[in-house]
Amino acid sequence: MAQAGVENNEVLADVKLSEADQHELLSTQSECTVVFAGTNGWPSGVVMSFLEDEGIFWLTSVEGRAQTRACDADERVSIIVSNAGTALEGRRMLAIRGRATLHRDAETKAWFYPRFAAKLAPGDPDAFVKLMDSPKRVIFEVKPVAITASHDSRKMAGDGRGGPKKATA
Repeated sequence: MAQAGVENNEVLADVKLSEADQHELLSTQSECTVVFAGTNGWPSGVVMSFLEDEGIFWLTSVEGRAQTRACDADERVSIIVSNAGTALEGRRMLAIRGRATLHRDAETKAWFYPRFAAKLAPGDPDAFVKLMDSPKRVIFEVKPVAITASHDSRKMAGDGRGGPKKATA
């Protein structure tokens, strides 16, 4: 069998993220791509900030945006998280299929805002909470139903770009 990253990049079954590496990625990264059923049957997607808590993804947007309208109509979404823009080595990716529930209640917002702000604006979380606390704010709760793909280039020779460098396990 050809060695992935040296002879080809076609068979990648052995280069998935471990559970520990998934946790590291989700706790380090703050942005993901959210894919949803768009208008006219075309898939659509946006980059959104997220908070992962006990396996559930929490995001926020406002009424009227495409992702809010789409999730009101169809709960099915996909979330793709990569390590782009972080200090994590290699190229890592996790794709998750989930079901979105939209929350508009004060109780969810009261729990969510401080946690979200602490992750995204640790220098001044109170200012971010104040900015988010607006009348049209919606909180997305996405419960995963399946991991559809994951990738960890560190498990490939040459970091998946070719060459003789040995992969790390």
